[in-house]
Amino acid sequence: MRRAAGRAARRRERRNGNRKRGNRNFTKSDRSPLRRRRALAAGSLSFEFPRERNTISPDSRRRQWQALVACIAIIAVWGANFSVQKVVFEAVSPAGFLFARYLVMPACALALLVHVYGRRFPSVPRADLLALARLGFFGHVLHVGTVTYGIHWSTAFSSSLILACGPVFTLLILRVSGIERMTRAQVAGAAIACGGVLVFLSDKLFAGRWSAGAGDLVLLVSASFFSYYTVASKPLIERHGGVVVMAYATLLGAVPIVALTAPAGLRVDWTGFGPWIWLGLLFAIVVSAFVGWLVWGWVNAVRGVARTAPMMYGMPPVAGLISWIAVGEAFTATKIAGAMIALGGVALAQFAGSASLPAAFRMRLPSVRSAASRR
Repeated sequence: MRRAAGRAARRRERRNGNRKRGNRNFTKSDRSPLRRRRALAAGSLSFEFPRERNTISPDSRRRQWQALVACIAIIAVWGANFSVQKVVFEAVSPAGFLFARYLVMPACALALLVHVYGRRFPSVPRADLLALARLGFFGHVLHVGTVTYGIHWSTAFSSSLILACGPVFTLLILRVSGIERMTRAQVAGAAIACGGVLVFLSDKLFAGRWSAGAGDLVLLVSASFFSYYTVASKPLIERHGGVVVMAYATLLGAVPIVALTAPAGLRVDWTGFGPWIWLGLLFAIVVSAFVGWLVWGWVNAVRGVARTAPMMYGMPPVAGLISWIAVGEAFTATKIAGAMIALGGVALAQFAGSASLPAAFRMRLPSVRSAASRR
């Protein structure tokens, strides 16, 4: 009896010791996988870390390397996606592509909600539901809609470069909203970026390629729509979490897009596509847009926004290289010079005044903003 009692006491001590070593601030009811996913998605679980910050564990180093590899892979995927969409548009119209995309994306959003919250989705107040509907309209109907047509009219490299100018519009919206004051360096960076875009566009306009030039202008407007989406989503993400905001905005924004593109989508002979077109559709819709967003969020969480955001400037060169190999896009000295000037101005505007940005925006904006070029 004494031995059995001693063994039971030792088991209790081991269990208590394991709980103490875990240092997790959640209750017994929160230890189920579903409850933990819900809490992590809402940001309600906090973890206590050891005070010794000078030592980096092998697991931490491994995660950093995994995040770096994932970051490079996503940049390659997003850079290749511009050429992939150009090839897909040869078989299906932009409206047909949007119809297919917004039949698949809501299904992915629902699957993510079920994975995180089970069959009981979070309730949202009516005011926030209207804000999410407005967010879905700007982020999906206006932004994704104009991006799709802009890529169709323009070239792959031009599309990636123009969309990379999105941070400039974000800074301007923050300035107009009174959230941030732009420093002289940021104003200079915005002016340099605009000058670089004009140099970049002059190559097409002087050559009489009005369709491609119009596509670039449409992409500039599209970048401003996503910048608004970036700023407007911040308070909603703080209240409801990124998963809820992304999924609900996708579901609400998909309704008008499907209604508008249904006639064009129903006219498409989907059974006549070869395997490569279907593979391109799967790549552009699921891998680049949906999985890419999720992986990019994880990379920002592991590596930090400050170390991850500059990686986005590798996307236009990747897009240009793949476009040159896949579709034979040509590059002139004027186009390359304009691209370098524009990217330099965007980098100056984005990072020169980062210290003046409020902490909440400094941590959120680059991670969401950097995804402007993902699609």
